[in-house]
Amino acid sequence: MRQLIVDTETTGLDPVLGHRIIEFAALEMIDRKLTGHSLHLYINPERAIDPAAIKIHGIKDEDVLDKPVFKDIVKEIIAYIAGAELIIHNAKFDLNFMDYQFKLEGMGPTDDYTMGVTDTLLMARQKFPGSKNSLDALCDRFSIDRSNRDYHGALIDCHLLAYVYLALTREQISLLNSEIMANTVENYQFVKVESTRLNLKVLSPTPEEAKLHTDYLSTLDKLTHGQSAWFNKIKNS
Repeated sequence: MRQLIVDTETTGLDPVLGHRIIEFAALEMIDRKLTGHSLHLYINPERAIDPAAIKIHGIKDEDVLDKPVFKDIVKEIIAYIAGAELIIHNAKFDLNFMDYQFKLEGMGPTDDYTMGVTDTLLMARQKFPGSKNSLDALCDRFSIDRSNRDYHGALIDCHLLAYVYLALTREQISLLNSEIMANTVENYQFVKVESTRLNLKVLSPTPEEAKLHTDYLSTLDKLTHGQSAWFNKIKNS
């Protein structure tokens, strides 16, 4: 399924009070890999940006004064998200703005165009109850570098969220693979292969490959709170 990591920045907190989207970003992910395709737009909100909002995302009135208004790009956004699953952190906030502004332009809600929405904030709260689950906190939890994030820009937040989502769902994918094998193993016929005469060549990993492997196992060990059997075996050998 085509997935899109989505984030918006706005003039304030409530579209009903006249606040509007000023930045929209979506990164395309297929088979759990970013494809390099994206949609990134700055939008003229036709109103002033609240000072409190500027402190968060750093976007000032003059930065979007010459940008297109929402009605001029709404069809571009809808065409890009069509048929995809959206992955959003605190989806209620972003969808509230998107749905409201879609309605102003005579369009249906976001659900009319997509295959559903996954809220990574809800996922994180279920996985880490009682912990801080902001995007910053999750980046720190999963050792994701956010040193270039001075402000909450939609595009950079999408990149960070992509890695957070992959970390949050890594165990689910492993479980899914196990279930698939359990359900299909009876359909396979296994034949013992005599390998003594094959003269197989054993290739040892390069130092760089060995380090990458160890680093990956170290990450898994952190995610499982020290329960990675493979990492413990390497560490104790």
